Amino acid sequence: MALDLTRRGWLEGAAVLAFAGKPDGAQAQSAAQPFPQWAETFRPRARARGVSDATYNLVMAAMKPDTSVYARDKAQPEFHEQVWQYINRRVSDWRITTGRERAKEHAPLLARIERTYGVDRYTMLGLWGMESAFGDVVTNPKHMRPILPALAALAWGEPRRRPYWEQELLNALVIVERGWAKPAEMIGSWAGAMGHTQWMPEVWLSMGVDFDGDGRVSPFGPPDDALAGTAQYIAKRGHYRRGEGWGYEVVLPAGMNANSAEMAPVTAWGERGVRRAGGQLFPRPQERARLWQPVAGGPVFLLTKNFDAVRSYNPANTYALAIVHLGDRIRGDGPFAQSFPGGERILTLPEVQEIQQRLTARGFDTDGTDGRVGNDTMRAVRAFQTKSGLAPADGYPGLKVLAKLREAS
Repeated sequence: MALDLTRRGWLEGAAVLAFAGKPDGAQAQSAAQPFPQWAETFRPRARARGVSDATYNLVMAAMKPDTSVYARDKAQPEFHEQVWQYINRRVSDWRITTGRERAKEHAPLLARIERTYGVDRYTMLGLWGMESAFGDVVTNPKHMRPILPALAALAWGEPRRRPYWEQELLNALVIVERGWAKPAEMIGSWAGAMGHTQWMPEVWLSMGVDFDGDGRVSPFGPPDDALAGTAQYIAKRGHYRRGEGWGYEVVLPAGMNANSAEMAPVTAWGERGVRRAGGQLFPRPQERARLWQPVAGGPVFLLTKNFDAVRSYNPANTYALAIVHLGDRIRGDGPFAQSFPGGERILTLPEVQEIQQRLTARGFDTDGTDGRVGNDTMRAVRAFQTKSGLAPADGYPGLKVLAKLREAS
């Protein structure tokens, strides 16, 4: 299965489709005017949204649009992952360990968010870990950039989704007008997603919460506003149900279809022979759920409405499964009872570090040996796989790669 994009990546991927194969700046040919003239014609739209001329001039007068966004397809991850690889790489030993540390560090904040919005704290930890590695990449210049020049370039010159980018640029200008952020502080992905939970400007404006009481809403800095606003998003737009879970791994009776859109009470599924993996009882038998099996032969799940609430943050089932599973692992639960076909266990942090160290020693640059797997490590792994004849050369740093590296040494 191809790599499921994160919510941020889904937006970026959609934009890339419009630019595929075009060099930097070439997209400007579709714009009716040079950028300075276009910016002046766009000014009335900003005024209509309550953006003052002073704010507009501050942001747009000397703006140089970031036309590199037109060729971001060249920098997009080129890897394709099986579902088990996708889950393993995101529900990693580093994320589980770090998530447990953050759970203790921010226990009062998470409890307050849970009380206010009803969203399970471990679901929030899973989402935080997925979206920004618990805030670690929020201002990392390797991954983030000023979003206003990027949005301006997209609003000016992107032909297929221009109305969307125009609205997001206007939303970003309103944020500056409100004094919630200075232009230079608005750092994010090239498509405009920012902060601990990667808000687009519209989410910042519509769902943001001043949860730390400092007088402004911000997805940066302390995680209070970001986590509270994201919980509000999941509660309001995802219709999260307080006090319910996301679902269960289950075992089916022989011959039952493992995928069904029917939402039925857990008790009804039990009457049909569906049992919870591990033998435990269902704690809330009246929850309504549907059956889903990501891959034939792999684990099967009963998914409740709260799974869909998490999925509302990014319309991808595997993304949502990674979030809730990461949350469960941070909580202290174990791995899935049923393995994915062809899958491997999650590597420990020392094992990932060993892979990175051995690759680096052999001249394959992983950009560090911290035990976290990013695109640099995956490219290094794929180069090693190709050179050593290890197939498939998919860039996944798993047990087979570790064994081959040890053998090669």
